[in-house]
Amino acid sequence: MTGTTDRAEIADQEGNVTEAPATTAAPERHDVIVVGSANQDYVITCDALPTAGETRLASGMQKFPGGKGANQAVAAARLGAPVTFVGAVGDDDDGALVIRELRAEGVDTSEIEINSSERTGLAIVSVLPDGENAITVVPGANYTVSAERTARTVSRLTGPQSILVVQAEIPVDAIAAAVDAAVRAGARSVINLAPYTELPDRVLAAADPLVVNEIEAAALTGYAIDSTDTALRAASELAARSRSCVITLGADGACWAIADAAGRVAAPPAAQVVDSTGAGDAFIGGLVRRLTEGDVDLADAVRVGVEVGTVAVTRVGAQASYPLETEIKQLHRHASDAARS
Repeated sequence: MTGTTDRAEIADQEGNVTEAPATTAAPERHDVIVVGSANQDYVITCDALPTAGETRLASGMQKFPGGKGANQAVAAARLGAPVTFVGAVGDDDDGALVIRELRAEGVDTSEIEINSSERTGLAIVSVLPDGENAITVVPGANYTVSAERTARTVSRLTGPQSILVVQAEIPVDAIAAAVDAAVRAGARSVINLAPYTELPDRVLAAADPLVVNEIEAAALTGYAIDSTDTALRAASELAARSRSCVITLGADGACWAIADAAGRVAAPPAAQVVDSTGAGDAFIGGLVRRLTEGDVDLADAVRVGVEVGTVAVTRVGAQASYPLETEIKQLHRHASDAARS
C-alpha cells in the first residue's frame, strides 16, 4: 500500500509497544461496472470491400476477443482501473475464450451469464490497407441480457463512488435499466451510444458524458458533423440534453462540452495507422480510467482517452492493441522531455 506516512504506536506479539511509521492509504480509485457486449472478432485483412454480387479474396484472417463492452472493460483494466463486466456469452468455445481472456486482463467476470440457448456474439471485421474497417455484428447471447437482471446487478454493485459504462450492443431496455439503477445509487453513467440507437430522454439526460462519434452525433442532431466547428456545436447541443458530451473525431481527436464550456483535444500523431478496430473503445477505457480518480476535468479525461486511442490504432486487433498504464506514463515522460528540449 502506498501513501503518506506519519507516526503510530504498534504492539508486537508479546505486547511490547513501539513507535513506528504508519501508512495512510492513497485515495482508492472508483470502481467501474461495464454492462455490455462480449463477442469473438474474426478480423479479415483485405485490399477492398466487395460490392454487391462480387467475391474477393482476403489476404488473411485472425481471431480476437471483442465486443464493445468487453473491449472497454479491458481498456480500462489495462490502465489500472478495477473493473467488473456484466454481460452474457453462449455455452460454447468462443464464450469460454471470452471469459478466459477477460480474467487474464484482471476483469471480474463473476457477473457474466452463460446462456445455453444462444451462441456467443461475433463480429466480422474487414480491415483495409489504410487501417479503416467495416464491421458486421451478430449479437447472439448479447441480446439475452435482460433488464431485470441488469437492474438487480447494477443496484448491488454500484454506489456513489462507482462509474457505470454502457454501450448499445445490448437491448435498449437493459441499457435503460442499468442507467436507472446507477442513478438511484448515485453513480456516474458513461453512455457510449454506439451503434446509434434511440434511448429514452431520461437515460440520455443521465449521461456524464454521452460519448458518440460523428455518425452517431449526426443521428442525434439531424445534421452532418463535417468540421471541428460543427462538432463543437453538436457537443454543446448534446450536453444540454445530457450532463456532458464527447464527440470523437478519429485522427482529429475529440470535442467535449459541459453546460458552460466546450473545447477540442487534438490527437498526438500516430506512428503508423495499422488497424482502427476498437479504437473508440480504447478511448472510452482511457477516459473512464481517468474519471476513476475522482474530481477530474472532462477535458483532462478526454485527453487521456485520445492518447490511449492513438496508441491502439498502431497495433492489430482490438483488446490486443490496448496500452498498459506504464506505456501511457512513458508517453507522458517522452512528451515532457520533448517540451523541455
